[in-house]
Amino acid sequence: MNMKTYKIAVIPGDGTGPEVIREGLKVLKAASQKFGFKYQTTDYDFGGERYLRTREVLPETAVKELKTFDAIYLGAIGHPGVKPGILEKGILLKLRFDLDQYINLRPVKLYDERFCPLKNKTPKDIDFVVVRENSEGLYKGLGEFQNKGKKNEVAIQISHNTRKGIERCVRYAFEYTQKNRKRKELTLCGKTNVLTYAFDLWERTFYEVAKEYPDVKTQYTHVDATTMWFVKNPEWFDVIVTDNMFGDIITDLGAMIQGGMGIAAGGNINPEGVSMFEPIGGSAPKYTGKNVINPLAAICAASMLLNQLGEQKPAEAIESSVISVVREKLKDLAAGKMGYSTSEVGDLVVKHL
Repeated sequence: MNMKTYKIAVIPGDGTGPEVIREGLKVLKAASQKFGFKYQTTDYDFGGERYLRTREVLPETAVKELKTFDAIYLGAIGHPGVKPGILEKGILLKLRFDLDQYINLRPVKLYDERFCPLKNKTPKDIDFVVVRENSEGLYKGLGEFQNKGKKNEVAIQISHNTRKGIERCVRYAFEYTQKNRKRKELTLCGKTNVLTYAFDLWERTFYEVAKEYPDVKTQYTHVDATTMWFVKNPEWFDVIVTDNMFGDIITDLGAMIQGGMGIAAGGNINPEGVSMFEPIGGSAPKYTGKNVINPLAAICAASMLLNQLGEQKPAEAIESSVISVVREKLKDLAAGKMGYSTSEVGDLVVKHL
């Protein structure tokens, strides 16, 4: 039998990105040796340093090239020497849009109650997934200034939502809930009482698609209520589907209740194409090169990447190993406070595989 060799594009990026990706690749290598899957990596130097050197954010051929890979593994984008927005829009948003990664998948899972800022919440209380629409809404970049610079200036930002865009996101959420979750509960998070056009379309689409999944329980919550329940009763949630803007906000709150940015990983997913996986924290430039940053989010992103490729056993083994390391070894999840260096944490995960 000829085993497939997965092609993985690696974008270490800026700041501490290369350090955490190095640990993720270390774990990936150990998992491949243990479980027998094959892969090859190709590095790309997209990020702040390249931009400062060449004044080019992404080469024209980048998207076409990346489409030939099975997955993309990203460190972090953001450089103190580059004006905010240039790299984020020119790399992150461009790749998401051009590769049509229309799902942002964010598991919110607490591994150890010591690291949860909420009182009396344990790992059984915080274990849900947010499915965020990743290509439309307010992030489409549509809008205009009127009378710019004058006293009567107006800024208009348009939330652009299509039936097609919403339906494919909602359908992905139903499929995901049905296949991967024991409780099979899906919540639509929106703001139907104020955003009466966008969320009217979201709500109608959600309940129409729901008819095809009778075994999935559905409910609706306003976004403001969702943030309250994340803090008070996170155990109420199983899978949440929402739009781009609300998804961006509630997933950061999710990261805090699961133990912080050091543990939070996400996937930008095109179910029919190339998906990109990353730790969701930023490039943390102040910690660059100090070997103190927590690499676990990047390692969890590698686990998500394998899962998307259909390699469930090694994906689960990596997550189990991360849980063991968090519970048995680490003093804290914050940079410099773990009780171990970045590379030592990577070694511990390999040891527990």
